Amino acid sequence: MAAAGAALALGLALAAAVLATVLRRRRATAAGDGGGRVCVAVLGDLGRSPRMQYHALSLARHGRGVDLLGYLRDRPHGDVLRSGEIRLVPVAELRGLRVGPKLFQYVVKVIVQAIQLLYTMLKIDKPSYILLQNPPGLPAIAVAWVACLFWRSKLIIDWHNYGYTIMSLNHGKNHPLVQIAKWFVYEKLFGRLSDYNLCVTNAMKEDLWVNCNIKAVTLYDKPASYFKETPLELQHRLYMKLAKDYEPFKPRTEAVSSNAQRSPFTEMDEKNGHVIKTRGRPALLISSTSWTEDEDFSVLLKALEDYERYINEGAKLPSLVCVITGKGPLKDYYNGLINKLHFKHIQICTPWLEAEDYPLLLGSADLGVCLHKSSSGLDLPMKVVDMFGCCLPVCAIYFDCLHELVKHDENGLIFRDSNELAEQLKMLFLGFPTLEGKLHSFRKNLRASKQLRWDESWDQTVLPLLGQNE
Repeated sequence: MAAAGAALALGLALAAAVLATVLRRRRATAAGDGGGRVCVAVLGDLGRSPRMQYHALSLARHGRGVDLLGYLRDRPHGDVLRSGEIRLVPVAELRGLRVGPKLFQYVVKVIVQAIQLLYTMLKIDKPSYILLQNPPGLPAIAVAWVACLFWRSKLIIDWHNYGYTIMSLNHGKNHPLVQIAKWFVYEKLFGRLSDYNLCVTNAMKEDLWVNCNIKAVTLYDKPASYFKETPLELQHRLYMKLAKDYEPFKPRTEAVSSNAQRSPFTEMDEKNGHVIKTRGRPALLISSTSWTEDEDFSVLLKALEDYERYINEGAKLPSLVCVITGKGPLKDYYNGLINKLHFKHIQICTPWLEAEDYPLLLGSADLGVCLHKSSSGLDLPMKVVDMFGCCLPVCAIYFDCLHELVKHDENGLIFRDSNELAEQLKMLFLGFPTLEGKLHSFRKNLRASKQLRWDESWDQTVLPLLGQNE
């Protein structure tokens, strides 16, 4: 504890130095009104924070200058990079400290992150608003609040989940750090200091009010306009591109005609450029993940084993190509499990797709599978939102508020274990692709639903908060 106290004292001294350094700059810029600028911030990877990128794009669309602040590991979407109104502001990413007890390491990390984030927020042009993602909230909420005091800006928190429930995935619910985070009620305390609050579900809206006395507005995740069904010609181009690196996208047989260019799913006559779907094509199943503890992919792997057994027992089921996109800490572990499987009728690949290719693949697939289990039971999987934007039916694993997104037997199916998922795969793909069964019905319902897109939803929900008449 003495070491942690010393670290805290050092951190306060450094923070004072940062404030003194930045104060001179503020005197030169504080006279302005910030030009309606907004700082959109996340203490995480911007490339893997699509909702915050969407916020930035919506603000830019309404003429707001945006400082998009966070880590720059993965490339943000091309629309963000091309926008003349959005300026990327990198935050230096702190690698793990390996000196001293874990509690000491954690305290030092939080202090250094706070100083880095505060310095970055105070060196940008004066914002009218700071729009912050939570989690991670420690130390981001407190730092953003201090920065808002400094700039006389308004703080908007976009609640995606709770930090202590995310921590429990890595450390367990009874870990001292998790208990401290929960007991200290950091998010509850500093969350009340915000001017406005957004959240991702009505369940979270109610929980914030009942347990934290925080009034929030629900802004459901909605698909961006580029999440849509992919035309057949674009599908073929994507398959041929992926075939260069991934075996499941290479043709099973030689082309019937020397003029034909084939993938397992499509065939193009090179003379006239006409594309058709191949006869006897496999079904394309897709799932996306951050490869973290809140998604147990052994559930899908076990269901695929059962699916293979159904085929071996004579069920009229198609071969499967299963694509699991994304990257994260558990990817190597699950790749190890996948490599031990020996399927005759199923191929699995785990690519990391370019941002522009991911919606094209979703719009080309036959079925999506979601294994996201909310750590709090209060957030919804954005991957399903994107799949629905592409009119892609989904099988999703059950948790408490999933019904706010997936309507069982209407736009998809909800399962609780690998056995139930295997039965659903069997039912959905029986007679594929000739029989128009549940898959066709779900896709038809999704097309007919005319889902609200992100821009429309944002304009209705967030735009009024920003005081268009200010």
